[in-house]
Amino acid sequence: NSSESHNCAKSILTSDRLQIVVTLSGFFNETWEAANCANCLKNNSEGLSNSTVEFLDLFNKSLTCFEHNLQGQMVYLSPNNYTEVCKNCNETYRMLNDLYNNLQRMNRQGGESGHSAHLCIDVEDAMNITRKLWSRTFNCSVPCSDTVPVIAVSSFILFLPVVFYLSSFLHSKQKKRILILPKRIQSNASLVNIQEKYS
Repeated sequence: NSSESHNCAKSILTSDRLQIVVTLSGFFNETWEAANCANCLKNNSEGLSNSTVEFLDLFNKSLTCFEHNLQGQMVYLSPNNYTEVCKNCNETYRMLNDLYNNLQRMNRQGGESGHSAHLCIDVEDAMNITRKLWSRTFNCSVPCSDTVPVIAVSSFILFLPVVFYLSSFLHSKQKKRILILPKRIQSNASLVNIQEKYS
């Protein structure tokens, strides 16, 4: 009976004491939401979005580049020297990093999936793995190009108190202490002599 179908489904799902079907369904729904899985899919959830496919393709190329350059290097160099990986995979890594930053920017505005939140967990995990390999394992971190301006601004800010106190010292009017000598009262003996003169 169609009118009783909802009640029938409810009674079947909640028939056992643990309500295992309802619990598992809730767990998977919460995991799907927390991982932002919908953000990897097209609007109608027919498949992966074009940007996700492009990202995963570039991610696989980066990992392949890492592996390819490591195989030739392990024989000749110490494990701590990964110059070949850094040099040969720099362009691929930069492209992947730029694409990830663009996806983040797009996703804040709604993106392909229509959900404005974080990127899906697959994309975020893939980028985290790549960045960890690039910076920690291979030590390929490129020095920041903003180092010189940061040092210049920091030095200027640290030097400001010195300039302030120096200028306040030089431009302040130095008050000279003028010593005022008190007038002394003449002694009694001199008063007596004056009185003797007049008497």
